[in-house]
This record gives sequence, C-alpha cells and structure tokens, in this order.
Amino acid sequence: MTFTGTIEFKGTKEQEEKLYAVINKHKGTQGALIPILHEAQEIYGYLPIEVQKIIADELGMSLTEVYGVVTFYAQFSLYPKGEYAIGVCLGTACYVKGSGDILEAIKKQLNVEVGKCTDDGRFSLEATRCIGACGLAPVITVNDEVYGKLVADDVPGILAKYIA
Repeated sequence: MTFTGTIEFKGTKEQEEKLYAVINKHKGTQGALIPILHEAQEIYGYLPIEVQKIIADELGMSLTEVYGVVTFYAQFSLYPKGEYAIGVCLGTACYVKGSGDILEAIKKQLNVEVGKCTDDGRFSLEATRCIGACGLAPVITVNDEVYGKLVADDVPGILAKYIA
C-alpha cells in the first residue's frame, strides 16, 4: 500500500443533489458555511476540493475562504476515511505510555500518514485526543473496536486481522 497524495473524487449525482439541497436550505442564513460543511461531510464522508468549490460558488465566497475554514477545524477532513478507520490516542496517558511509537509502527506498516487514507481505500489513520480509556493506555481504535495496553510490537498482529 502506498499513498501518493492524490485521491480521485468519486461523487455521485445523488450526492450532488443532496449537497445543493443542503446549500439551498442554509443559503442566506448568517453563519451558513459551518452547517453546510458539516452536512456536506455527512454526504461525502469528507470535503474534497470539488465539494468545497461548489459550496464557495453557491455562497458567493472564494474557495480560499472555504478551504481556510475546512483546514482550521479538526472535525473536517480533506481525505476520505478508509474501510478501516484507525485512531491512535495521543492523550496524555496514552502518549506517556508509548502511543507515539505505536503511531509510527502503523504509519510504517501501512505506509500512510496521519490524516490520510491508503490508495486502496482500506485504511485511514488519525491521531486522536483522549478517548476516555486511560486505564487501557495506550489505546488505538479500528472502527468501533478498541485495543488497549499496547506496545509497538502488537501492531502487526492487530493489523493482520484487517489486511487478510
């Protein structure tokens, strides 16, 4: 698996129709951009530049303004989530107990950077804040499954379940 940095946008006509409906619902309302971005991300799973351009055009804003908001707030993503979304907790308890090493092991094995998705769309990687499982530190999640009390050497065995 490699990451080249370019993800082909594969939006559908149905998604585009939903996006225009969302924009029209909020258009003319002060502060409409943030709710539109949230709903657009629900529709597409992320906010590709093509979607940002539609929003900018429809709201009479520059693409730079929209992109600035998308990149400022951590809840917005420029990249799609993988079939298996991996989150590595970097909260204090996890970090002190070695979650940075676990993050590096995952990056190396999957050849993916934080905030990105592998080219095949199978894995995405996020560095998260505390997930409230400090007693299990360090912790990672793969979709809704939680893995705790880990060391970097545990990474290959955990990922093997999802690679197979």
